[in-house]
Amino acid sequence: MKKNTILFFASSLFSLCLLISVTALAQTDPLIEKVAQKLALVNDYVAEGTMKTDVSFIKASLGKVKVYFKKPNLLKVKKEGGISLLPRGGVSLTINSLLNTKQYTTIPVGTQLLNGKNVSVIKLIPTDDNLDWVISTLWIDPLEALVYKTATTTKENGSYEINMQYGEYAKQGLASKIIFSFNTKDYKLPNGITLEFGDEDPTAKQKALKNKKGTIEITYSKYTINKGIPNNIF
Repeated sequence: MKKNTILFFASSLFSLCLLISVTALAQTDPLIEKVAQKLALVNDYVAEGTMKTDVSFIKASLGKVKVYFKKPNLLKVKKEGGISLLPRGGVSLTINSLLNTKQYTTIPVGTQLLNGKNVSVIKLIPTDDNLDWVISTLWIDPLEALVYKTATTTKENGSYEINMQYGEYAKQGLASKIIFSFNTKDYKLPNGITLEFGDEDPTAKQKALKNKKGTIEITYSKYTINKGIPNNIF
């Protein structure tokens, strides 16, 4: 009995030490730190661009947008002449709003080939139970320290993916284009949006359409960085 107790204690102690070691490694992942250092150069920005929405049960045309961001995680997307169609809960629309909180641990899970690039794959686990996301996976180019894809699962707004392309503002870690993909069954309509289904039974058609995937694509033409943004914008 005594021997079993000692073995149990030793096993528990080893598991605890292993957990502490993994957590310490995760919290200081060098690639995440490299990405975070690049993003730390940006305190705020206003981005101008165009937004294309492909959501089968919403009729929305191509439109100009402005995206406002301020550390650590204030974010607003404003569409000219209409309402932003971004689903609520999109915590990772910009990687800035995710990494700047520092409320996560990281777990490296290997490498993958993504669009011809060898990228590192790292999972983020939130350390604050009050955050609205459960897990987020990042695909990062280790040479450029740029995040090219994220996949996030939230507590109340389903799961979504974001693919990113880079251009003129890559040195600041800011994308030139993002493609936001999500399951329409989890999509929460903003107030004021009307569903249009023609002469067919609206309930049946809405149910069918909501089992498909929607995408929102934003192409940025200009960033205004670190000029200051008042909080009342958000």
